[in-house]
Amino acid sequence: MTHAATRSPYPVLVAVFCAVFLISNITAQKGVEIGPLITDGAFFLFPLSYVIGDVIAEVYGFRAARRAVFTGFGVALLGVVSFYIAIWLPPADFYDGQETFAAVLGLLPRIVVASLAGYVVGQLLNAWVLQKMKERLGPNNLWARLLGSTLVGEFADTLIFCVIAASVIGVETAGQFANYVLVGFVWKTLMEVVVMPLTYGAVAWVRRTERQLGA
Repeated sequence: MTHAATRSPYPVLVAVFCAVFLISNITAQKGVEIGPLITDGAFFLFPLSYVIGDVIAEVYGFRAARRAVFTGFGVALLGVVSFYIAIWLPPADFYDGQETFAAVLGLLPRIVVASLAGYVVGQLLNAWVLQKMKERLGPNNLWARLLGSTLVGEFADTLIFCVIAASVIGVETAGQFANYVLVGFVWKTLMEVVVMPLTYGAVAWVRRTERQLGA
């Protein structure tokens, strides 16, 4: 491995990207109701994965973004399998937290499928749309590419997750389902808009760092 490779921001971005998705898989199990709004426990963290995905796709291209998405998928799958194995292993006589441990980390199969399916489709669409808009519009108008790709990716991600997992976390009526999808989509998109200045700064920093490494 070259010295330049060890200093590239890409491995760090992928590591944080994977960590956010793995943590979100756990926190998304909890249904959350804030006033009239119905969402899940990952609503405050998961949008960060799309910000990082945008940075990777913008600077490194679709192939690098796809590699990060599938790496995150593999890490999440490894985490889920590890959780199930740890739950299955017989607890020690002195350990009295088995039921709590299983309740917290025993991810429901439908939650796992919903999360993984929504994540892969949403993130790949996000990266693909961003790159296609860049080819069509050129390198300018980054804000339009970020917003357009987020609208497509977040909607696909939220809809797929909700269709598969809504009933598991207690969403039963059509009104609750519409609320869940709409709140999740609007919130995640709004977060992308709010942190867009940070995304701009991150894109500029990563580009500058990679240019310095290549010089």
